[in-house]
Amino acid sequence: MLNKGWRVRSLDIAPFDYPERNQIEEITGDIRDRAVVDRSVKDADLVVHTAAALPLYKPADIFSTDIDGTRNVIQSSAQQKVERFVYISTTAVYGIPDHHPLLEDDKLSGVGPYGEAKVQAEQLCVAYRDQGMIVPILRPKSFIGPERLGIFAMLYDWAKDGKNFPLPGSGKNRYQLLDVEDLCEAIYRCATLPPEQANDTFNVGAKEFTTIREDFQAVLDAAGFGKKIITFPAAPMTAALAVLEQLKLSPVYKWAYGTVTEDSFVAVEKAEQQLGFTPRFSNKDALVRNYRWYVENLDKFGHATGVSHRVPWNQGILKVAKLFF
Repeated sequence: MLNKGWRVRSLDIAPFDYPERNQIEEITGDIRDRAVVDRSVKDADLVVHTAAALPLYKPADIFSTDIDGTRNVIQSSAQQKVERFVYISTTAVYGIPDHHPLLEDDKLSGVGPYGEAKVQAEQLCVAYRDQGMIVPILRPKSFIGPERLGIFAMLYDWAKDGKNFPLPGSGKNRYQLLDVEDLCEAIYRCATLPPEQANDTFNVGAKEFTTIREDFQAVLDAAGFGKKIITFPAAPMTAALAVLEQLKLSPVYKWAYGTVTEDSFVAVEKAEQQLGFTPRFSNKDALVRNYRWYVENLDKFGHATGVSHRVPWNQGILKVAKLFF
């Protein structure tokens, strides 16, 4: 946005410590605080709403942030006559589906508090769209890239240390990802194209992807240790991950282990046709780019872990399992 001449204001619960810090107006605060939201939205032409409490947060925080917080942001935007409101949702709103590819008009069935909250947040957005507001909604697949790690850091950590990497299931399922630069392009198109093109709901994901085993293997190949993706029978491994999640010993949450063994991909033709959006990066491209960024920035992470996508997640007891691979 800066490169295209926009003035940018950021509202984030975390300090804005990106390289562009001196080029933007920074407001630090919580979207559940209506006063700080009103101040952030004031005089804006466009609001891009990406804030959310992710699955590792407590359910109460997920619902209050993802639903009540979204209500704050879109209500404030409507009252202050913001011209356009772009909402970043998720393909988690489809739950664990029984067919592929997923289309924008498929049934919504969120899994767990995060998926449920995102469905309700979308419903809020659609209600404002029905009242005449321009509210594009994007449903991205799991997206990765610079400053975007989360659970994928586990794969990268094992790869850099010359370890094989375990996957539940056969690994022959197709699991679509998205490069964060492609997501940014889709957001920009939703922000700037005429309403008759942009004022709708769109899936966005990589156009090129193979099996999850092949795509993850590209990271191990890039690491250069000759290691392999090792597959295990799905039922016992996912059952074990479910128990570890309940005991707070693993960061791998239900939607992740519930879908990693199955096909998971969406149709992107609607975004291609209406937005002129063509993803630049394949799954392998995105994963290897993200892995290389992770390795180059290891010294910045130190021992930092958290529950946002900006830092690696604490691997818990899985760090012990790593010793055996």
